[in-house]
Amino acid sequence: MSGMPREFEVREEIALDATPEEVWEAIATGPGIDSWFMGRNEVEPRGGGALRHTLMGRTETATVTDWEPGKRFGYETGKNPDGTFMAFDYLIEGRGQGSTVLRLVHSGFLGDDWEAQYDALKKGDGMYLHKLAAYLKHFPGRTSVFNTLVPGPQVPDHERVWRTFKSALGLSAEAEIAKGTRVRLNVPGLPAAEGVVERTDYPSIPSVCTADALYMFMHGYRDTVVVEQHGFGGGVDLATAEDAWKTWLAQAFA
Repeated sequence: MSGMPREFEVREEIALDATPEEVWEAIATGPGIDSWFMGRNEVEPRGGGALRHTLMGRTETATVTDWEPGKRFGYETGKNPDGTFMAFDYLIEGRGQGSTVLRLVHSGFLGDDWEAQYDALKKGDGMYLHKLAAYLKHFPGRTSVFNTLVPGPQVPDHERVWRTFKSALGLSAEAEIAKGTRVRLNVPGLPAAEGVVERTDYPSIPSVCTADALYMFMHGYRDTVVVEQHGFGGGVDLATAEDAWKTWLAQAFA
């Protein structure tokens, strides 16, 4: 029997090396959101407008609840039959010299498996904001031409996940990895590319940047391994990226 939905709230704050206008474009426009968040997003630019989020063939529609360009952006999903829903509220604060503080309040009601869902959201929100920071740092003025999220198997062994993610970046199991570590993407089906790690969160690697792509290697909800790629050019298309990552995940975690 399903339990009653329970309320949740996650609060995050991050300093960004970008202007409030640049942050707004990244969090409140479809192409901007596509460049660091998951799925394909379309935003009607007004309070009460629709935000359509498509991921893995499924489209969900939310309502824009706050629309103050350069200052505040919020949206809320519709309620599901069991009463669950989510709301996102972003507050932008310019700090001078081209920097910005972004605050996120992610709230709503979760259903069954509340603890695991809340833990995944709490970890995921922070990782995505750091991926946003990496996007603004490495790809200013650019938007991705595609993005893909490819889920793999459930792998409860954190050390195995950590070693395997590092292997995709050309690192040995014993190699140290941290912000600023230089890596070389080493995945069959994708061109080899030099890059840099922008953040680690064992056993996940939330943001790795090359000249033409932003990657996330995540150990997520219920121990599912996930790879995301945002492509900004470089001759790789969506189909090529998806095929390469599906094959790599299946073989690496066989």
